[in-house]
Amino acid sequence: MPHQSGAPGLRQRKKEQTRRALRDCAAALFAERGFAGTTVADIAARADVSERTFFRYFDSKEALLLPDSIDLFAFIEAALAERPADEEPLSAVCAALLTAAEPFAGSSLTALTHPLEGTEALVTVGLVKAFTEFEDRLTQLVLRRLGPQQEDAELRAAVIAGAALSAVRAVLRLQRRRRAQGGGGLPGGLARQLPRAFEILAETGVPRSAEGV
Repeated sequence: MPHQSGAPGLRQRKKEQTRRALRDCAAALFAERGFAGTTVADIAARADVSERTFFRYFDSKEALLLPDSIDLFAFIEAALAERPADEEPLSAVCAALLTAAEPFAGSSLTALTHPLEGTEALVTVGLVKAFTEFEDRLTQLVLRRLGPQQEDAELRAAVIAGAALSAVRAVLRLQRRRRAQGGGGLPGGLARQLPRAFEILAETGVPRSAEGV
């Protein structure tokens, strides 16, 4: 029947809305009360759902700090695939990360590129593991662009991926520091500061492709 065909899509959208609401409410509560001072009951109440509903989406409040890395990586992978094949690898990676900055800056990108700062829960094993896997996967994407035949290809790919993520971390670290000191964050926010950070990174002489070596 026609009206049934759209039902699964509607259910999925509602699930995504609930999941997003739980994450947003948790983030707000963590900022207000700290991670230790926030309970699952608090988060559920703020999101206007039951605790039972909360546990349908997350195993614990710690799980809320683990980024939706699958969605983020798929987004970055697609963005990187759209870059010109002959583009310098570092430039391509930075452009892909910039593409992901707007939709993911408040959640996955921040957590994956900034795992050891913020609340005490950000040093959990799960989050560190997610970050490491993310950087490893990004390294593999860079390696594909370099080609295994290039001299020191694996090392070059690892340095490029790590350097690009470090540039993101630097911006986020400064942003948090400014806000903690009572300021309004960095001028222009991520939209302005990330491109500048990548420009500075390029100026440092990070290993380039074979044509640029």
